Amino acid sequence: MDDGSARILEDADTTPPEATPGVPVSRLGDRLRSLRLAAGLTQTQLAGERFSKEYISQIERGKTRPTDETLGWLAGRLGVDEAFLARGVSTDERGRLEALLARAEALSESHRYDEAAELFALARADVAAAGSAELEVRALAGEAWAESQRSDVRRAIELLAVARDLAEGPQFSDADRAELLFRLGVCRYKLSSIATAVALFDEALDLAERSGLPCDLLRADILGWRSRCRRRQRDFEAAREDVERALELAQGMDDRRVVANTYFQASLVAERMGHWVLSRNYAQRAKALYQELNDERNVGRMMMNLGGLHLLLGKPQQAIEHLKASFALAVETGSRPDAAQALGSLATVHLHLAEYDAADEHARKALELLEGREDYPDEVGQSYVVLGRALLERGRLDEAEECFRAADAVFEQMASISHRAGAWVALGDLASRRGDDCEAARLYRNAAAALQDIRF
Repeated sequence: MDDGSARILEDADTTPPEATPGVPVSRLGDRLRSLRLAAGLTQTQLAGERFSKEYISQIERGKTRPTDETLGWLAGRLGVDEAFLARGVSTDERGRLEALLARAEALSESHRYDEAAELFALARADVAAAGSAELEVRALAGEAWAESQRSDVRRAIELLAVARDLAEGPQFSDADRAELLFRLGVCRYKLSSIATAVALFDEALDLAERSGLPCDLLRADILGWRSRCRRRQRDFEAAREDVERALELAQGMDDRRVVANTYFQASLVAERMGHWVLSRNYAQRAKALYQELNDERNVGRMMMNLGGLHLLLGKPQQAIEHLKASFALAVETGSRPDAAQALGSLATVHLHLAEYDAADEHARKALELLEGREDYPDEVGQSYVVLGRALLERGRLDEAEECFRAADAVFEQMASISHRAGAWVALGDLASRRGDDCEAARLYRNAAAALQDIRF
């Protein structure tokens, strides 16, 4: 082959449309040089009759990016796996890492978040050494989800920040980036940064829809979580619209888990809008689907939801039965937050029945289980309110005030004026019990004014 022919091939290999996407050129060049030297070859010898010495030099110096065909040819000349030359990891090693990550993801899907986080952490060094941005982003996103579910939300945000930087590479799609934004939005929701979470969900949904890729599952998840935000903002109509869109997507995919999750959210929206029978209908559908999936943790959550609905429908004894069953399932599946929520709901029922000692006991146990969990502010605040009211009804006014003020402080961190209004009403009742009618009137007025500014 003459020099002119070699130059034509060299130029063809440096044409951007033919370049292999996602291969870091500088790392590839370093690997090529190390492998060439280990094989005892000069650049001229490696180039053979197909390329020029200068072209091999350009690859090694990171000045050009070879095509898939050229990578395969060079790997054959060097006697190595093409995947190892391209990405620093052999096909066998990549398969091992993918299996490891798949196992960690399965643990997370089964709500075994401690085990999942541990496995992701163990895989971290090997994944980083593989030099594959795709595997690294997958591992970071998976570990972040597990950490967010077991309460270390800030750690999850740190991991997702690293993943987002990596996902700016050309090998990632808008759907990939949308997935990371979605997970970050979930973290912000858990920290009660609701406005920030909504903005992240909006951006994620826009990216997913513009990607042109099949990502209905992701879109349904985004809509479901954005619906939660709308509920927190008391924009129930927007919450209903989001959950209906999510349900339509989920049913179109025929994915029972996604349908169940969406029915769960639909039940919560209907309950907040006062449609209790419809809410119960959705909850029963979700529970049946979770039972088909053998998802005991979510079955327990639905039992808790149904317990609350039975109380609203005037059936406190049925509510207690459902909530006790929910607590038992939470203990069985090792979910302290779910157990705490079941106990908090039981405390509410006992308060409703004027069983103040039982309300006190259950509320205190709920608060004990939720200690240090900044991702459950609503449940912590409500347990303080119930405990305070149980104390108030037994004449322990100073202790009741401590609880009501603790609840108000938690609700203030949530930036939820409706929740704070509930705490102010409780403090107003306390002031009235003390005979301070002026203070009681002031607190009631503050609560009423706050609620007038909220969209229902």
